[in-house]
Amino acid sequence: MYSAFKIYYICIMEYNTKKTPLRMPEYGRHIQDLVEYCKTIPEKEKRNEVAKAIVSFIGQRNPQLRDEENYAHKLWDHLYILSGYDLDVDAPFPFPTLEELEQKPKKMDYPELQGEYKFYGKSILQLIDCALELEEGERKEALIEVIANNMKKAYNVYNKEHVQDDVIFRHLKELSENRLDLTNIDSLEKSKIYYSNNKNNRKHNSYNKKKYNYKTKK
Repeated sequence: MYSAFKIYYICIMEYNTKKTPLRMPEYGRHIQDLVEYCKTIPEKEKRNEVAKAIVSFIGQRNPQLRDEENYAHKLWDHLYILSGYDLDVDAPFPFPTLEELEQKPKKMDYPELQGEYKFYGKSILQLIDCALELEEGERKEALIEVIANNMKKAYNVYNKEHVQDDVIFRHLKELSENRLDLTNIDSLEKSKIYYSNNKNNRKHNSYNKKKYNYKTKK
């Protein structure tokens, strides 16, 4: 049996300028030399032993790889890459082809909002879809008002300026393809959701103020 340390000292030291470029620089020159030595072994059984020892050696020198998914599979893939995709051994996993490794990942399709509405984000569109699926009633009206309030906050953050409620109503109507309409509300501040939240905040602030005054007087 070949141990990692035994095959490590088989390689002959040379100047780096005379050697081939490193295929995976993170593993260093010595490991690549071990792989090159493995390729020169004529007996396949002996070559298999050396390959297993190299994989074990790679794992010992790079313990952080153990936290990755399919840890063992990746080590054998790296061994094959280090060999220049030219290593005849009995691996426990199929080796990847050069074409597979060079294949670029598919481009992810990101949801896009039209021009002036991009700052509202995907979450607003999802809420609008939820509101469209609801039956007419208080629940739907409350959700529409929540959507409008969040649209106003998003608009103010993105544009750094105050926006009139009629602009939000127009954007909501256009984003919902004229199916959600808040034009019957004078302003968002007078909607049930906004008024209820502000009322609760005022009660909370008043309670904290009284509590603070009580402590200071004591």
